[in-house]
Amino acid sequence: MAAPLSVEVEFGGGAELLFDGVKKHQVTLPGQEEPWDIRNLLVWIKKNLLKERPELFIQGDSVRPGILVLVNDADWELLGELDYQLQDQDSILFISTLHGG
Repeated sequence: MAAPLSVEVEFGGGAELLFDGVKKHQVTLPGQEEPWDIRNLLVWIKKNLLKERPELFIQGDSVRPGILVLVNDADWELLGELDYQLQDQDSILFISTLHGG
């Protein structure tokens, strides 16, 4: 069984507005059978942090296009995207690159 993980989840570029305007969240993910990965984290975020308009953040089982995801300041595309297994003390940053004009 995977142990609980403490991670920092941060939202920027306007994405924080979907989370009551709170940019940084220090969260403890509960222990579970499978190791925590980004896919599981997104489900947890949707259930526990997302306050409004989930369609602006989630599309299918991933983030919607236009949201940049960084894990410990590295592009998640280099780390396996949804399959990246989270480590204790990881920092996950979601930045919206879509802005109204």
